[in-house]
Amino acid sequence: MARVLIVGYGNPLRGDDGLGWHAARRLSENMRREDVEILTCHQLTPELAERLSRVDRVIFIDAACTGAPGEVLQQAIQPDMSAAADFTHHFDIPALLACAQILFGACPQAVLCSVAAETFDLTESLSPAVEAAVPKLLELVHRLLD
Repeated sequence: MARVLIVGYGNPLRGDDGLGWHAARRLSENMRREDVEILTCHQLTPELAERLSRVDRVIFIDAACTGAPGEVLQQAIQPDMSAAADFTHHFDIPALLACAQILFGACPQAVLCSVAAETFDLTESLSPAVEAAVPKLLELVHRLLD
């Protein structure tokens, strides 16, 4: 059973918003650890709460809307119990973590790894600044796994 879940999310048809998908694909190509599961999705939904409750750690990968394009960011995320009460079909990370705790009695340690986006235009390609930052992002994820 996976003890670490990596969730790459965003819209792969909207330029840099597809970062999570690109990074998850590259991680999957080289991941040899059986304790790591890699998942891609378009958005965070309540259905992920059960899966999160079964792992020790979760690493989210997404494009950031703030920062200098290509800047790699890391942020520890804590559950937000007040946000979990607002059940919609789209959640942010703190609300999703809170739902895992409330509904399933367990919440993993969570971190968000992101790269500041340059564009969200209609394209399946990452911008040059974000593409250049992907190796640094993957290094960060591997360090978090060690």
